[in-house]
Amino acid sequence: MSRIVYVNGEYIPEAEAKVSIFDRGFLMADGVYEVTSVLGGKLIDFAGHAKRLERSLNELDMPAPCTMDELLEIHRQLVEKNDIDEGLVYLQVTRGSDGDRDFVFPDPETTKPTLVLFTQNKPGLADSPAAKKGAKILSVPDIRWHRRDIKTVQLLYPSMAKMMAKKAGCDDAWLVEDGFVTEGSSNNAYIVKGNKIITRELSTDILHGITRAAVLKLAAEAQMEVEERNFTIEEAQQADEAFTTSASAFVMPVVEIDGTQLGDGTPGKTALRLREIYLDEMRKAAV
Repeated sequence: MSRIVYVNGEYIPEAEAKVSIFDRGFLMADGVYEVTSVLGGKLIDFAGHAKRLERSLNELDMPAPCTMDELLEIHRQLVEKNDIDEGLVYLQVTRGSDGDRDFVFPDPETTKPTLVLFTQNKPGLADSPAAKKGAKILSVPDIRWHRRDIKTVQLLYPSMAKMMAKKAGCDDAWLVEDGFVTEGSSNNAYIVKGNKIITRELSTDILHGITRAAVLKLAAEAQMEVEERNFTIEEAQQADEAFTTSASAFVMPVVEIDGTQLGDGTPGKTALRLREIYLDEMRKAAV
């Protein structure tokens, strides 16, 4: 069965999906995106992703292609049409195409944004073998632009970082700037020391993770201590455990950083407990 995707108001087979070669997302990476997980055929934390999408659009002075209620219905239609029980819904909004290439933004009155959504079917997403094994991390320099709080489609360096990690026999990369960890290549980063969860505070230096917000809220409700501050790779290597959070991997334990094993080399109890709590609560609140 051909996957059904959404392009500018139409639900069509993926083979028929087209956008202009002059689309600014293609030419300038002038676009933003979101990824929402699906568990049990329902959307996980859609309201959080919608709110962040609105913020990203506002920060780039980009018009919204539709209302958030309409966007929710599009998500639901795609999940139904593609029979997704566990998986992801990816959406991308670009500034559109005015039929040519120019650094100057096109007039929003005459150039509509491009809206594209598609699903990814991922059976077993919640019961990930990777989460039971834990991830090995490679640290790399963070040389991205300084508006990482905007979820843009400028993902070349994160892709390069993941490839550096892969070539080094690791699962993912943590980015380091001025001696401190900013975040993972596609996730937020945490360490645990003495029953205290430590993660970098929100700023323009990191993405304001939707899963991050949910996990920290749940951690506080579970009487876990949270400290938002910078930490180094060296401090992380001496931590009791570490983990990352993201919409597609939820809470992912980390068992090794730059060749240094954490604890006994297996996923830590805090990360596993937070993953369990997060999945349980998000399933209950799914829409």
